[in-house]
Amino acid sequence: MFNLTYKVIAISAIASTTLFATNGDNLIGVGAKARAMGGAGIALSQGAESTLINPANITKIDSTEISFGGTIFAPTIKTQMGQGSKSSSSADLSIIPEVAIATKYNENFYIGVGMYGTAGMGTDFRDNPSLFEMETTLQLMQFAVPVAYKSGGLSVGISPILQYGSLDIHYKLPPMMSGSNIGNGQTQDFGVGFSIGANYDFSSGFSAGAVYKSKIKMKYDGVLSTATAPFVAMGAFSTAMDNTLTQPAEFGVGIAYKNGVHTIAADYKRVLWSKAAGYNGFGWKDQDIFAIGYEYDAGVYALRAGYNYAKSPLTIMSGTIPSGATLNMFNILGFPATAKQHFTLGGGYKFSDSFSMDVAVVYATSSKTSADISALFGPGAKINNKHSELGATIQFNYKF
Repeated sequence: MFNLTYKVIAISAIASTTLFATNGDNLIGVGAKARAMGGAGIALSQGAESTLINPANITKIDSTEISFGGTIFAPTIKTQMGQGSKSSSSADLSIIPEVAIATKYNENFYIGVGMYGTAGMGTDFRDNPSLFEMETTLQLMQFAVPVAYKSGGLSVGISPILQYGSLDIHYKLPPMMSGSNIGNGQTQDFGVGFSIGANYDFSSGFSAGAVYKSKIKMKYDGVLSTATAPFVAMGAFSTAMDNTLTQPAEFGVGIAYKNGVHTIAADYKRVLWSKAAGYNGFGWKDQDIFAIGYEYDAGVYALRAGYNYAKSPLTIMSGTIPSGATLNMFNILGFPATAKQHFTLGGGYKFSDSFSMDVAVVYATSSKTSADISALFGPGAKINNKHSELGATIQFNYKF
């Protein structure tokens, strides 16, 4: 039976029918300000939207702040497998909701609530038999309640995280491989984790921050086991995959410097894909993420720009053996987390002392990936993928 929390999260997730992410399956940045600055925000407070970036950063608000908005995401995915025709994925538009509240309880304690679509992947090639008519969807949304303490220049925060996830993998085997429809339907799960963070303001314009997010175990009954079972008989796997797909732990550090109207922020994060159940089965490797952002704040308006870089966590396997060819196919056809470089722009406008709006645009430059799948489809067979992304975020903020 649906409880109230399930209804709230599920309704919000419906809007994000197929998320497509940028750093692995994670969106770069949470909120319009951070996204406009390349995702940087570990050391730089962005008000209420900091709830899922670094819980310690909500201590920079003056009283109470509400932020709400969403992201329109438009990936372009083109894939070709073997001698088949090249196709564009129909999963080319999604809407990702976000809302956060933070309040100052007293001079030392602060508390907040945030709910964001944070990650996901998906492709839709239902019109192309040469691509197995593959359709995949992974949606992740996190609900966080940060509590932070401030004393002098030091702020520390902790936040429990409730994660809602939904996963589906559906495809049709070609006639030479039985022609069966494979899929167990979309399955949902909840997982629990936490984040802890710290920020120190040196009172000279400099600040430094650090954050750790725990892994969150998710189990999507029947999805991964059903999707991989046909390849057991082909010798690709000894057994079908387990249905666990754990969202990985990550840690990061950041610095920021503010001098008058100018602010520069830089972050480094490491995402531990190789230690996350499910992702490690698909051969994902740990990912280093670098983000830098700049803000010009003229008071009534602000301008922002940034850059984000991370190598793809996908490992290109040896396609001359069945297991390597199968993993190459699943990763690139169903979950092509191949974006590397992202350029960001944005800004904000204050309509009054209490009401403001922020916008961000993120563009991931085109990346090309090719992998050998000859063990499945014959000598010289390859899978080729071309991938770019465009996203726009709008956010409204109210202080009182």
